[in-house]
Amino acid sequence: MHVATKPKRWTLDEVHNLPDDGNKYELVHGELFVTPPPSDYHETILARLTEVLSPYVKRNALGLIDHPRAVIRVGGSEVEPDLMVRSPAARPDADRAQSPVPHLVVEVLSDYTRRRDRVQKRQFYMRAGIAEYWILDPEQHAVTIVRADCPDCRVGDVLTWSPTGAQEALDIPLVDVFGT
Repeated sequence: MHVATKPKRWTLDEVHNLPDDGNKYELVHGELFVTPPPSDYHETILARLTEVLSPYVKRNALGLIDHPRAVIRVGGSEVEPDLMVRSPAARPDADRAQSPVPHLVVEVLSDYTRRRDRVQKRQFYMRAGIAEYWILDPEQHAVTIVRADCPDCRVGDVLTWSPTGAQEALDIPLVDVFGT
């Protein structure tokens, strides 16, 4: 007879005590996600996007662009987005749980993260109050834009970002991000 087992609920303390083995460990509502190191193409996409975003973020005084090892911690969950744009913390030594909610969070899909980025992390980011979440799909050279209380929007040519506080919108040709 098969007996259903209750999945283990992880804590942040347990996750923080896992080995530093090159994998990314994230915790969403007690569920542990382990992701191997990203591919070169994944990193190239993020480097290209950072090149496009950096002058715009600076020109509009939107804050900082953070990459991996920068985490979002909310209510016992902790995730490490591929990229985020956030206002600086009021105090440089402030705990992550006290950091401002990012203006933008970006995840690049991979075989390992496809479902998690579209389901669990999407729900987490929306509950955390993230204004805008981009899911970059390197296979389709497309981006899904997720905003609270709006239908998701999928673009395949030019991505437009108009964050609160910006003087003008930023148009990003996706060929500049994904390449040809």
